[in-house]
Amino acid sequence: MVNLEKINAFYKNRRVFITGHTGFKGSWLLYLLHRAGAKVKGYALEPDTSPSLYGYVTEASKPISVIADINDAERLEKEMLDFAPEVIFHLAAQPLVRKSYQEPLATFSTNAMGTANVLQALVKLKHKCSAVFITTDKVYDNKEIDYAYSEDDALGGHDPYSSSKACAEIIIGSYARSFFPKETYAIHQKAIASVRSGNVIGGGDWAEDRLLPDIIRALVNKQDILIRNPSSIRPWQHVLDPLTGYLHLGMLLSNSAGKYPGTYNFGPDHKDNLKVDEVAKVAVEVWGEGNIINHLEIGAPKEAGILKLNINKAKEQLGWHPALSTKKAVERTINWYKKFYEGENSPVDLMESDILFYKESLSA
Repeated sequence: MVNLEKINAFYKNRRVFITGHTGFKGSWLLYLLHRAGAKVKGYALEPDTSPSLYGYVTEASKPISVIADINDAERLEKEMLDFAPEVIFHLAAQPLVRKSYQEPLATFSTNAMGTANVLQALVKLKHKCSAVFITTDKVYDNKEIDYAYSEDDALGGHDPYSSSKACAEIIIGSYARSFFPKETYAIHQKAIASVRSGNVIGGGDWAEDRLLPDIIRALVNKQDILIRNPSSIRPWQHVLDPLTGYLHLGMLLSNSAGKYPGTYNFGPDHKDNLKVDEVAKVAVEVWGEGNIINHLEIGAPKEAGILKLNINKAKEQLGWHPALSTKKAVERTINWYKKFYEGENSPVDLMESDILFYKESLSA
């Protein structure tokens, strides 16, 4: 089972390298590792949103921060080898489906070759290290049927983002078999895993073309909430659920290297796969006002209508389970932004409140 005290004890004073630490999930991970007392070095581009959660987090955590491109293989290798990490979390990515239609080559370069660059640098590390590679729930060959995809299902991807992440999974699998096989762990001392999480929500995400940030922008500006795909189903989950899973898996890979390498889905329970309009209605209810309008875009890029994850492997093999229901995750997220825009709480204080609530929910 997941134990936050054991996780924090494991990461205390441990050298952890994070790619993509300036993004939404990366900033939350950065802060969790700071609270645990880890020695963190981050490698990423400048934040591309304003406000940026990273800016608030770094005031508290003060990590070693390298602002550079994951596609710069030489720089990445130097920064990683100089730091000599014991654990690596690879989050750096072009993470937006609609942007991938506008910048497909950059998306493939960052998501596929950027992942290969991290793996190649890992090959050159001369000491024990575990690494968790974060991809996405969209790596599967989605038939858009009422079916929850498991880790053994075929990879695919209609849009450039999804297919670039499927490419990354193939690259990870190739390096695992070619350079980090379990049979020769005593020689290479590397244990790696890839994780596929659902639509992650939580306070501090201001990215474009994501449902909750788009809803918040509309609410703050007193505008109508335009919903593109009201009937679409996604595996929504609060950011602390997958991040706790990542940290837990990083610990397990380090402590029992031969047992846990592989791929894992992190998502909500099956009953919590909500439609877009259901999530929007909860958001408006919590905010206290708002007008939702179904807005069909003619000629809009294709986005999947239904996507579900089977999380039994993570439950059974890792002892992980989602602590927050989707409804509770949406409520916590909207309240986070509400308090932020009221100006009475700092983002770090709001993160602390969510962490305390999550800890209580995990043990409930």
